[in-house]
Amino acid sequence: MSIAQNTETDGKLRCISCGATPDSAGQDFRCIACGDLLEFVFPGWIFDSPAFDPAALKSRWLNRRTSRNPLDQSGVWRFRELLPHIPNPEEHVITLREGNTPLYHMPRCGRATGVENLRAKHQGLNPTGSFKDTGMTVAASSAHQGGFRWVACASTGNTSASMAAYAARGNMRSLVLIPDGKISWGKLSQSLDYGALTCQLRTDFDGCVRILNELVRQKPVYLLNSVNPYRIEGQKTAAIELLEQLGWEPPDHIIVPGGNLGNSSAIGKALLEMRELKLISRLPKLSIIQAHGANPFYRSVREFGGKKLEAMTADTLATAIRIGNPASWKKALRVLQATGGEVEEVTEVEIAAAKAEIGADGIGCEPASAVTLSGLKKLRRCGFVKSGESVVLILTGHLLKDPDFTIKFHRGDLFAGTGDAAEAVQAKSLQHAPVVLDADLGAVMAAVDAAERNS
Repeated sequence: MSIAQNTETDGKLRCISCGATPDSAGQDFRCIACGDLLEFVFPGWIFDSPAFDPAALKSRWLNRRTSRNPLDQSGVWRFRELLPHIPNPEEHVITLREGNTPLYHMPRCGRATGVENLRAKHQGLNPTGSFKDTGMTVAASSAHQGGFRWVACASTGNTSASMAAYAARGNMRSLVLIPDGKISWGKLSQSLDYGALTCQLRTDFDGCVRILNELVRQKPVYLLNSVNPYRIEGQKTAAIELLEQLGWEPPDHIIVPGGNLGNSSAIGKALLEMRELKLISRLPKLSIIQAHGANPFYRSVREFGGKKLEAMTADTLATAIRIGNPASWKKALRVLQATGGEVEEVTEVEIAAAKAEIGADGIGCEPASAVTLSGLKKLRRCGFVKSGESVVLILTGHLLKDPDFTIKFHRGDLFAGTGDAAEAVQAKSLQHAPVVLDADLGAVMAAVDAAERNS
């Protein structure tokens, strides 16, 4: 079964490598001519028309914030002029009021990095606790409109939770393929609760992807991983919402975690489109940070100039980015080069320390999100980010996605018995282990006084 492109939309599918523009996509969303990924382009955008007047668009989007229309209450569909068209949206659009996520000032983290104008866009405050919801609402709606009964994904956790929720909301069945023993239980519990058929395969994430691609070629199952271009279109709205929150004044830098690289690709795509539409006058530098144990994109850029990517067996406690063969690396490379951004890698201890520092600002995030702050520190040390510049960190997942990581870190157990134990000593000052006391007022008062002296 092929997936037809809606003729009512201005959007058109195009291959990122050979430029082919097929009328439909195969079940695996790969170019039939060369096998590479597809993306949406919008040749129907008429830039000098009243419909695409920058001031008119900004005003329309802002006015929708007070509307009671479910589409307007979504932080994704509120920007629907820049999305692929879904016919009969009242019937087919599946929304959980995704988007609408806050932009926080980060004073403590700013002082720690020497960047006073530091903010964090917390995509972990989406309905299922991760940025995946912004893409899933568009892709799941496309599946619903196409009449699919089953949707499926390979996942390290966040995608499965999001897909299962939107499938349940749209009365579709969902199939989750996850690597056995390499997923946070907090994430797995979500897909179970939302009714997904969850299969734990004895392989890694990339092995799950291989099985999934074989499955969708043989059965009428709609693929909902980030190779699906509808996912990318939804995820790009985070950047549109961010610029609206900043009064359409772009920051100097946006820093994003790098796993399968769909999110960095989506945010970069939005930046380029917003400049083309004259919604912004300049591009921020988009930088991508990977964990040292899951750094194929970092190595591609640093060792091969982005000419090729060598897959690896990924190993990091930041499970959301434990991906050794990222599908969207060519898209990510393109936006990295277009915006003049940088790519960095950080260690496990650097990730854990940065996560605790973000927490000290009262903002909780999952480990993968914290690579942005630890990466910023490295970009500051090498001079790529200057002290007077404005920086936005994209936090992709909620703290409660992986509470075991947090508890083990603060108890001092996270790196015990590992090769990182010696390095982890430097993060001891950031740990806040629970204090076990007798039920005695004097003991509690003594603990308060001790904490005061050590603050």
